[in-house]
Amino acid sequence: MKKILSLLFIFALIIGVTGCENVETKKEQKNDKGGYTELNKDSKSLVLYFSATGTTEKVAKMISEATNSNIIEIVPKDKYISDDLNYNKDDTRANREMNDLNARPEIENEINIVQYDTIYIGYPIWWGTNPRIILTLLDNVDFKGKNVALFCTSGGSGIEQSVADLKEYNSEVNWLGGRRFSSNVSQDELQDWINSLNY
Repeated sequence: MKKILSLLFIFALIIGVTGCENVETKKEQKNDKGGYTELNKDSKSLVLYFSATGTTEKVAKMISEATNSNIIEIVPKDKYISDDLNYNKDDTRANREMNDLNARPEIENEINIVQYDTIYIGYPIWWGTNPRIILTLLDNVDFKGKNVALFCTSGGSGIEQSVADLKEYNSEVNWLGGRRFSSNVSQDELQDWINSLNY
């Protein structure tokens, strides 16, 4: 009886250790290069997002869950800190970038969209439009023929100008329009928007 109990204890211990290792591996994959990534090789839809303060990330994860999409964070090579985003100062990083039409902040992580048919791109609104890093994304990743829906987070500014700017910047994308969401958006509101998209 003691031998059986000992064997059961060892077996349970092995399973516990193996389980912990699997959890850690999954966690490490999600945090590659500092960005949130969750991938399923069979998924045909993707949520891509840039989030400087975490607000857009929250909405992006909700959309990923609602659409059963993979999700990848757009990680800037030079991370933004709170001082970079202080719009009340003339010489902050965000102000310099938005004043420079040619600014293209580098993206640190590799982004591959080949397997996806539909892509949701999210970002905060800066100066009434999308941050320049979204243009970096369009410069470096081929979105030709993809269905792309835009979403943004903002305290008050809409997404209309950004949608117009991006359509003009790359006319080879099948743009599905966009929607602004607040930080306290409900899952029902997101679902209504997703259901309204015309592919």
